[in-house]
Amino acid sequence: MPHPHVLLSAAVSLDGYLDDTGPDRLLLSSPADFDRVDEVRASVDAILIGAGTIRADNPRLLVNSEARRAARVAAGKPPYPLKVTVSGSGELDPAANFWHTGGEKVVYTTDKGADRARELELAADVVALGPELDWRRLLAHLHAAYGVERLMVEGGGRIHTQLLQQGLADEVQLVLAPLFVGDPQAPRLFGPGGYQGGRLRLVETRRIEDVVLMRYEPTAPGTGPTPAAADHHWLALACELAAQCPPSRTAFSVGAVVVAADGTELARGHSRESGDPVVHAEEAALAKIAPDDPRLPSATVYTSLEPCTHRASRPAPCARLILEAGVRRVVTAWREPDTFVTGADGTGLLTGQGVDVVVLSDHEDEAKTPNRHLL
Repeated sequence: MPHPHVLLSAAVSLDGYLDDTGPDRLLLSSPADFDRVDEVRASVDAILIGAGTIRADNPRLLVNSEARRAARVAAGKPPYPLKVTVSGSGELDPAANFWHTGGEKVVYTTDKGADRARELELAADVVALGPELDWRRLLAHLHAAYGVERLMVEGGGRIHTQLLQQGLADEVQLVLAPLFVGDPQAPRLFGPGGYQGGRLRLVETRRIEDVVLMRYEPTAPGTGPTPAAADHHWLALACELAAQCPPSRTAFSVGAVVVAADGTELARGHSRESGDPVVHAEEAALAKIAPDDPRLPSATVYTSLEPCTHRASRPAPCARLILEAGVRRVVTAWREPDTFVTGADGTGLLTGQGVDVVVLSDHEDEAKTPNRHLL
């Protein structure tokens, strides 16, 4: 199910703490960075925090700039983003600032927690996710029921950890403050287990007065049939590669990327690459990797079009090449139409041999763009 772009936002000390253990909140950001956060808030459709953050910090979660609120209204949006909180127990303080400032609010909770939250008569929608909290279901509901395209998550650390661990975070915006906390009892950004998804990709660094903003994107593919945020990044890259193909009236333009389990790009390719008029994208990419590379069995092949099962130009179709390489996971944007081969079913061939095939159809239009003349 489609879900919002998830942006994790936090500020930490040099030794990785979100706060100290004093009675007042430790201000880690600079005034200029608080204004940057306000700008980010104004750009999103919803802001999410956990119930623990409401108890500890009693935040209002507002867009403070009048000009930014006016710009939202001019764009047909409410002046404030939707405010979202998550509580398994439904034990929430009805006097907290969260409920009495800003615009619309929603509480996501369990079936049991929903009964308790409704008893409190909070000024919010209450949505039960089932017997347990389910982040994928929560995100899908936010998208479907409230039209949320961009979600900013401001804490706490447990929520940040869970979203990263489950491959649901598209972006991390981390501000590093020039101080130490040094108290092992203070809250840290990431909880037990941390993030096991390989290295993140650094996409921006920016000095803001005496703090530094670092923006990261996850790179590690998902596992099995479950998509991760990084899958969308790599599939979008495959679609970009398809646009680089020399045009043809007799073959599709396709791009492919092979990515190791830790997020390392192993190879990329596209149709008709390097002047070869019949080479396919997956074929071109796999040819650049040693057949005995130990990373192949746990790698993911991203291809803008479903791997082919029949071709006249080469002995082996791309689905067969993927199987011979030992790859066990494929992510694609578009099932092959009957334009050149009737009843092509690369997905069926691959899944029949135990390969997990994930179709992310929200990238289908990107994959079709360089092939419009064939459709």
